[in-house]
Amino acid sequence: MKKFVFCLATFGLVLACAVLIQRPTANAGYENVVLATTVAVADDQPEVVEDSMHEFMEYVFQPTYKRLKVTMAAAPADNAGWKAMKSDALILAESCNLLFARTPDEDAAAWNKHAAASRVNGAELYKAAKAKDFAKSTAAYKSMLDNCNACHRQFEDGKHILQP
Repeated sequence: MKKFVFCLATFGLVLACAVLIQRPTANAGYENVVLATTVAVADDQPEVVEDSMHEFMEYVFQPTYKRLKVTMAAAPADNAGWKAMKSDALILAESCNLLFARTPDEDAAAWNKHAAASRVNGAELYKAAKAKDFAKSTAAYKSMLDNCNACHRQFEDGKHILQP
């Protein structure tokens, strides 16, 4: 009896799926249209999605910096705190690589120097957080912000100065 009920339930489920698949939709008449889209890739080079550096910084770097600032206020009390610090440090360090695809026409060498220095300090912060060393984490965090601020002073006329 149990096998019969199981078979009946399985048959009902398969039948319901078949009905849903065959059911007319709001797109009736477009049955043969493939809904998936394909993206033509011209090459395997990085491509900027957002041209505005302000928008890029506001939505890529700023949310992570704001979370990290809260985390860095005191030594993490548990693994969750250290994990949050590691995550944000790694996101910031790796995101610095995206800056190389946005090198300005003027002072390109200085831009790349700031990006590389911020990436190095972000990586140091990540490693220090991984080792659960708050003193080294704090030093790397402040150095990273110093590099970010040096770039902001040079390329943003001193706007958007970050505070530890």
